[in-house]
Amino acid sequence: MAEINMIPLIDVMLVLLVIFIITAPLLTHAVKIDLPRVQSQPNVTRSEHVALSIDEAGAVRWNGESLDRAGLEARMAAAARQSPQPELHIHADRETPYRNVAEVLAAASRSGLARIGFVSDPSRER
Repeated sequence: MAEINMIPLIDVMLVLLVIFIITAPLLTHAVKIDLPRVQSQPNVTRSEHVALSIDEAGAVRWNGESLDRAGLEARMAAAARQSPQPELHIHADRETPYRNVAEVLAAASRSGLARIGFVSDPSRER
């Protein structure tokens, strides 16, 4: 026989097609949950924040006031004891080495500050 019989291959492909058509809707089922609705406003408490800037030389400024590392850790410890804790907004220069940022983050973690955020300016171009 010099020809290949294609009929068994077509039969297998049709069976697979039918199996996929039947099982595909079963794989995408979702659970319908009727969640409760509320009529209250969210409680937004605005705490103070601390603007901590780091330049490329590693100089640190706390709300615009220049500090050394010991002064920075003392200010962070005092801020961690406040209730509610202020948010720490870190402004890092584009050329600041990551080592300087990591040291500030480690000092904040050691002092107990938990609310830390990085501030960026997306509108500025290179």
